[in-house]
Amino acid sequence: MRREISVLSIMMLAGALTLDAQVTGPDGQVIDTAGIYKERNDSLEAAVFVSSQDGNYLSKGKEIRTEVISSAGLNKMACCTLAESFENSASVTVGYSDAVTGARQIRLLGLSGVYTQMLDEARPVMRGFAAPFGLSYVPGQWLESIQIAKGSSSVVSGVESMTGQINLEHRKPLDEKPLFLNASVMSDTQMDLNIASSLQMGDKWSTVILGHVSGNIVSEDHNHDGFMDMPEQLQFNLANRWLYLADNGVQVRFGVRALQDTRKGGQEGYDHNTYSLSGSGPWGSDILNRSLNGYLKVGIPLEADNSQNIAIVADYSFQDMDSWFGSTSYMGEQHSGFLNILYHNDINESHKIMAGLNGVYDRYFEDLSRTVWMLGPVTSAMNGVTPLWNAGIFGEYTFHAGEKFTSIVGLRGDWYNREGLKVSPRVTVKYSPVEQIVIRANGGRGLRYATPLVDNIGVFSTGKVFNGNYDSHTLEDAWTFGGNITYYFPFGASSDTYLSFDYFRTQFTQQMVVDYERGANAIWFYNLDGNRSYTDNYQLDFSVDPVERFTVSLTCRYTNAKIELPGKGLVEKPMTSNFKGVLNLQYATRLSKWIFDFTASLNGSSRVYDFMLDAVDADGNLLYPDGRTPVYPLLYAQVTRRFKGVDIYVGGENLTNFRQKYVVLGTRGSDGFVNPRISSFDASAVWGPIMGIKVYAGVRFTLWKKA
Repeated sequence: MRREISVLSIMMLAGALTLDAQVTGPDGQVIDTAGIYKERNDSLEAAVFVSSQDGNYLSKGKEIRTEVISSAGLNKMACCTLAESFENSASVTVGYSDAVTGARQIRLLGLSGVYTQMLDEARPVMRGFAAPFGLSYVPGQWLESIQIAKGSSSVVSGVESMTGQINLEHRKPLDEKPLFLNASVMSDTQMDLNIASSLQMGDKWSTVILGHVSGNIVSEDHNHDGFMDMPEQLQFNLANRWLYLADNGVQVRFGVRALQDTRKGGQEGYDHNTYSLSGSGPWGSDILNRSLNGYLKVGIPLEADNSQNIAIVADYSFQDMDSWFGSTSYMGEQHSGFLNILYHNDINESHKIMAGLNGVYDRYFEDLSRTVWMLGPVTSAMNGVTPLWNAGIFGEYTFHAGEKFTSIVGLRGDWYNREGLKVSPRVTVKYSPVEQIVIRANGGRGLRYATPLVDNIGVFSTGKVFNGNYDSHTLEDAWTFGGNITYYFPFGASSDTYLSFDYFRTQFTQQMVVDYERGANAIWFYNLDGNRSYTDNYQLDFSVDPVERFTVSLTCRYTNAKIELPGKGLVEKPMTSNFKGVLNLQYATRLSKWIFDFTASLNGSSRVYDFMLDAVDADGNLLYPDGRTPVYPLLYAQVTRRFKGVDIYVGGENLTNFRQKYVVLGTRGSDGFVNPRISSFDASAVWGPIMGIKVYAGVRFTLWKKA
């Protein structure tokens, strides 16, 4: 049965080893988080993890501008999923794609999250059909840290990272915690249970088991618009990771993961089996997602000191999505494979090289049947299989001149099955003229195949007709350049007082444009084809510990995003917030028995779509008289009491109780509710919080290994 709740299991291949996967230990030693080798000396990587318990901070030693959210930072929020883990960051903005499905989307450098490469310990994840809900499928309590790298990074893991990379560090098989449990409940009845168990079986074998289940009992309509604020949802998630260490230095890592998620949103009582466009029953969405993943990594040292080594990495993922939106059905299936063969050589302290071959294969099956009403029924349809693949060769050279200067030059050539040969250069430079100042710059090319409907899943939560090439997979092409300067001050209770400024620009030469403004009650899909599309992003970060155990962090971000649209010229990209400011305060008592966290953010306005200019409230007043969304604040707070092996925490989200009341737009019927069966219906114009105040409570239990 479709609604059967089952835990799926499979053994498959996966993984990725890249330079971006390394982290730094407490002693400054570089450690490979991809798990192939314990020690490495090169340091281009976007990912870094240190033993500091600061929640959010900038990595001082990395060439690429990297923000780290540590395990302490992950505990500042309820952190039920990855989507809730970025509230303390102005670099990453998280919002809803629509008011129906509960799908979350991020923005980095002012652009949609599909232009940010998501990595699971350096393995590419959340691609294609996994992207719309992927943030909800990574439990925050499964993670040790998150690394946010801006700009163009290493070519080793491919060039889909147009605006940056977000690397996720999971709990490890060699963890000193044989058992970890976390349970939480929110006032909206959302419940969350996580388990992690790391076991060492002798000197060679170790494993970690990760489990997650979450869901809500009820979903309410607090804004009284006839639509559920959040979908009814139930998720099961299970992963198992293994590590084998041979006596000769060979390392083998492999693992599997299985997931099933069901969610039902929109109006109460929706049934896709009986819904009729000409009827009067409730409109809604019904979505079933299932995925399987497996990976294998084999690392072989060629020298006793590990200065030369080879890694062979393979990955396989399966994603299946069955979805209904009113009278629309969209069925998708994705098979993805990844293979990477790497050679690494530390020639000496100044010169290092990395070279290899890799390829990515995606097989998409899409079946769309959509009928909407526009002076009569209008049908859109597609059905077929689309293979997309690229294979390439790459090389990367790193030059170190002591601690003052590092440069990394990377080049890769890929053959894309639809576009032929593409060459992608990337360059990174780091210069530290004095110990207190770090200057970074990087730039390069990014390429990715678009999946228009999946990348913009909110289009299904409308009554608009689809026009253009929504069934094509454009190879999007962008160049990103930028840099960062950080100054470390000699005051504060720690040595980590800093002021940092960075600027990045992303400019597209080809892009899939999803245009709500080209025609009335229609969504147009077309290629950029010579028009302009760019984003400038400025950010200022300041962090200080005024006294011991008290951290103050302030971040401000400004975004200037423009796109050239037919008939409109160069305009501000719609629904893109122009600024965000975040203030975070954390105080811990001695021995961290009590921990207090407070976060305040101010979220800037954005230009609304043209069709929103005529949107009115229940009294007939214009919602956006100046054509922009309002500026709004958000507040978060949490108090944690720590005992031996047990943490108890309570907190609140959106304490200002601000929410976007009119998230569903369109013509209202005699009952005062929006009619979802006509072309003016739109539930995708979401720019702010849908839920008001939420309070939560939870408990974390940790069983430590005996000495």
